[in-house]
Order: sequence, then C-alpha cells, then structure tokens
Amino acid sequence: MNWYVLYTKSHQEKKVAIQLSEMGYEVFCPCVKKLKQWSDRKKVIEEPLFKSYVFIRTEAHKRERAFDAYGVVRYLFWLQKPAIVKDEEIAAIRDLLGEFVHSEIEVVQLEREDRVRIKSGPMVDKEGVVQKVDQNYIEVLIEALQVKIKVDIRNNKVAKLQTR
Repeated sequence: MNWYVLYTKSHQEKKVAIQLSEMGYEVFCPCVKKLKQWSDRKKVIEEPLFKSYVFIRTEAHKRERAFDAYGVVRYLFWLQKPAIVKDEEIAAIRDLLGEFVHSEIEVVQLEREDRVRIKSGPMVDKEGVVQKVDQNYIEVLIEALQVKIKVDIRNNKVAKLQTR
C-alpha cells in the first residue's frame, strides 16, 4: 500500500479525512494548533498544515472509491502519475508536528534555489530547495509533495549543499 495525496475543496480537509476514515481508509490530515483572535475572545484552533491536502494510504486499485467522499477534487499528480509519498516522509511530517526544542542555530548566506539539508530536529537529513529567504525564515520546497514548508532558521540548523 502507498500513501497518496488527495486535493480537496477549500476548507474541507478535516471533513474529507473523517469521511475517508469512515470508509475504511487510513488517512492523515496533519493539523497545527493556532491561537486566533476575535473581537471578543481568543481561541486555540486546529488548522490543516497543508491547505487542501489530505494523505490517504490505500492500494492502487482502491484509489477511485475515495471520490465517493464529498469534497475530494482529485489526486495530486507527479510526472503524469498519482504522486506517491514515502512512509518516511509521512513519519517526518508527524515528527515535525510534535513539540521539539532546538538549542543552536547556524545558517549562512542562503539564497533562492540553493539546495539545503536540515541538520537538526525532526526533519534531520531531509533535503529541499530554497524558494524564498526572509530575515528569520526560509521556504523550502519538499519535492515529493510539491509543497513549501516555512522553516524558522533561528531554531533549525540548515546546511547548504550546492551553490546556484
């Protein structure tokens, strides 16, 4: 069985995950807790980490049945085939969502299109391509998922693998 990425209608990720789970699929909808401020109160809510994405683990011949869930739009494709996500990448996302404290920081002259390897924390030894560099953050493209992750370079060690 493989992990696949389903693209969902906007703001339907958690509902799709519940429906698919009830249909017997193994589903992963990574969520992060965020503090939201309204005019009269503050509340901690869970938001999907990847907007409009839900991960589903199934056999290839059972993929089409997932469209029975309301809110499923399509599978994410890579090179004209449904994108397959490795078990290690799902595990890394799960680890990323756990609480983790880093002690040392060292990032030097990262630029757009640099290939980097994360040297500390739950994403240790994962590689990606820098898409954007801000003062305290870099956006790294995880190629297998075709998603960008924002990395706080104040709390993570990152090594540049090659120059442009």
